[in-house]
Amino acid sequence: MRKLMILVAAVLLSACGSPAADERPMAEQVSIHDQWAAATDDGMAAMFGSLTNDGDREARITYGTSPAANIIEMHEVVGESGSKTMRPKDGGFVIAGGGSHDLVPGGDHVMLMDLTGPLSPGTDVTVTLVFEDGSSLPVTAQVRDFAGANEEYQPGHGSHG
Repeated sequence: MRKLMILVAAVLLSACGSPAADERPMAEQVSIHDQWAAATDDGMAAMFGSLTNDGDREARITYGTSPAANIIEMHEVVGESGSKTMRPKDGGFVIAGGGSHDLVPGGDHVMLMDLTGPLSPGTDVTVTLVFEDGSSLPVTAQVRDFAGANEEYQPGHGSHG
C-alpha cells in the first residue's frame, strides 16, 4: 500500500511540474512557417507567413516590434475586388486553438511602418510578435522582391510605436 501511495504522489507531483497546454504562454503555443517580407527602399513593407497554434486555446497577436521599423501593426485588407483598403485589424490576429492563420498578400499581414532603413532582397528582417498575454515570439523573415497588391491605406487607432 505504501508503494502505491508513493507512486501516486510521484505521478501527481510530476504532473504539477509541467504546465498543461492551456497554461502555456500564447507565444509558446504558436509557430510561424514560410515567413517572408516584401523588399522596399523606404516607407512601409509587409510580412507574410503561416501561423500555427498547437495549443488548446486561442492565441491573439496584438502588436509587434522590430529594429527595422518604428511602428508594427497587424493589418487586414477589406473591400470588393475593384477597391481594396488596407487598415489595422481591430484586436489583432486570432489563431484558434489547434488552428492556423495565414498572412498573405491581399489579406491579413504584419505591416512594418516608418522603416529605419531599406529592406533589401536576400537579407533578413527580425520582428517580435507580441501576444495579448504579453508573451512574445521572435520571427526572422527573408526579404524578397514583391510589387505589392496596391491597396489604399486607411490609418487606424490600433497602432503601437
